[in-house]
Amino acid sequence: MQASPVQLIHPKRFGDSRGWFTEVYSVPAFAKLGITCTFVQDNHSLSVPAHTLRGLHFQTPPRGQDKLVRCIRGRIFDVAVDVRRGSPTYGQWVGAELSAENGHQLFIPIGFAHGFVTLEPDCEVTYKCSDTYAPEADGGIRWDSVGIDWPLPAGVTPELSDKDKVQPALADFDSPFPYDGRPLAPLA
Repeated sequence: MQASPVQLIHPKRFGDSRGWFTEVYSVPAFAKLGITCTFVQDNHSLSVPAHTLRGLHFQTPPRGQDKLVRCIRGRIFDVAVDVRRGSPTYGQWVGAELSAENGHQLFIPIGFAHGFVTLEPDCEVTYKCSDTYAPEADGGIRWDSVGIDWPLPAGVTPELSDKDKVQPALADFDSPFPYDGRPLAPLA
């Protein structure tokens, strides 16, 4: 069985009395995980209010983007939604908490919508992309149309961009992403 295309990565930290060191990306190490894309752009976001939600975003073919996401300040709940046409797990999602403290990263391949919600104020997120931003390929689905169990306090509506407020629902989305045979599996 092939590995899940979405992977939670746990980089090792080497610490002493001064702090710690970690290798967050290495071509040979990631190739052992089956991640062989070439990253060409790094993005960095700051979300000031807690409960800021960014997503669910993707770029359509031929400008699709694999992403490697990590939180370098604060805590986020990061999500990937299977939007590959014909996939047996179409519309299903996986999510994980990423934080500066745990150092975890989420690899999200082409064919998955990506989003996150901040769990505290002043969160910074960085992510590598396998293609540069292409406005003509920019797409998304509405954050509340998938059934994601967002870890929001009762009665709290997340902070959204104007763009994210008007994304189409998953039910109205005509996916340009083909199913590649890789299953969506729980994150380890």
